[in-house]
Amino acid sequence: MTGKVITVAQQKGGAGKTTLVAHLAIAWHEAGRSVAVVDIDPQASLTRWFEARNAALDGAAGIEHVQITGWRAQREVERLARNHDIVVVDSPPHMEIEARVAVRSADLVVVPVQPSPMDLWATEPTLKLARDEKVRVLLVVNRVPPRAKLADTLIDRIQELGADVARTHVGNRVQFAAALLDGRSVTETARRTRAAEEVQELAAEILERIGG
Repeated sequence: MTGKVITVAQQKGGAGKTTLVAHLAIAWHEAGRSVAVVDIDPQASLTRWFEARNAALDGAAGIEHVQITGWRAQREVERLARNHDIVVVDSPPHMEIEARVAVRSADLVVVPVQPSPMDLWATEPTLKLARDEKVRVLLVVNRVPPRAKLADTLIDRIQELGADVARTHVGNRVQFAAALLDGRSVTETARRTRAAEEVQELAAEILERIGG
């Protein structure tokens, strides 16, 4: 049985794509799934996180990692899906060949959206690309600041973009970045925090939506 492919995509840089990929991958690994991550973003931030993880855990990262770009990416994702329960793809921020390949290969495209006007506007090309490729989309409200009236207003606007919006919102929490520095996830370094709960809730919700 072929595994599920989840691509995390957003045209605007700084939306938290790589952070979501890393944390979701470890949450699914901890839930007993075999997981592979694919880095097709030229910035290679996910690759640097994985290298830090591999070094910290003496080669026992627990997940497979591939860095690849260009036309070979789709074939590599398909290969990994034959051997893993879940493949998570970190796509580049711009609508280039790699981004289209990443979306085309997916069972679900997860689009992180910060509650800001720039993110709201930048999301539309990603949604169009997913519609063109006939792939389901799930918007995830990400890096939500505490007690911000503007955030509440923009979350309402995000609901109007015409795509499913995750029930789980992810807060703007320092634990996420702190964990990544050590090649870890908040579910490993800060288990009893709201940050870890949010990752676990989002991971479960995504699998629920794709029947995984």
